[in-house]
Amino acid sequence: MLLEFVSVRKIFQDNSGKFAVLKDINFKLKAGETLALTGESGSGKSTLLHIAAGLEDVSNGHVKICGTDIGGLNDKARADLRRRDIALIFQHYNLIPSLNVAANISFHAKLSGQVDNLHINHLTQALGLSDLITRYPEALSGGQQQRVAIARALAMKPRLLLADEPTGNLDEITAIKVLDQMLELVSHSGASLLTVTHSSKVAARMDQKIHLQNGRLVCL
Repeated sequence: MLLEFVSVRKIFQDNSGKFAVLKDINFKLKAGETLALTGESGSGKSTLLHIAAGLEDVSNGHVKICGTDIGGLNDKARADLRRRDIALIFQHYNLIPSLNVAANISFHAKLSGQVDNLHINHLTQALGLSDLITRYPEALSGGQQQRVAIARALAMKPRLLLADEPTGNLDEITAIKVLDQMLELVSHSGASLLTVTHSSKVAARMDQKIHLQNGRLVCL
């Protein structure tokens, strides 16, 4: 099992007291499988994604990646796991302003020691970025930045790809191309994909679909 949530609960606290965003979350994702997570805004989807990446701790329960309970790992071990096996596509891109498109795309692959220039060139062409490789993020549109962020994530050939609304800022034609690339990676490498999405079209192409409602998962 590549990713497993076991009775996960996440509690936050504000001025009015404690409240549970996630309640008894259980699901499994095998290598090569894809899963769409849907839910209303504020339902906890991004929190769940951040927990899967080891960016947030759980209040109760366990999260396992390749059989390892990441709750028992220190910060360095979690960072090493992300660098080696996990790629994230954030909703707000998180590109490095001082690096051009080419350097941004290869950045995480270099950190993980998994640079494959043929693979990177294929991604660059497939995502329509070939004419933009010398530009810097500030000179790109939102949709272009999103495609660079997706290429960067795919370039490291992750075992687990976590995506937060990966096609949300793209036009329909480009969104289809981007989704095709992510699904191609899963198909050819045995990676797993967990994507947060509001798009019924994106969700329909995933192997599994789960929905967050009132802090709990509802299978679709």
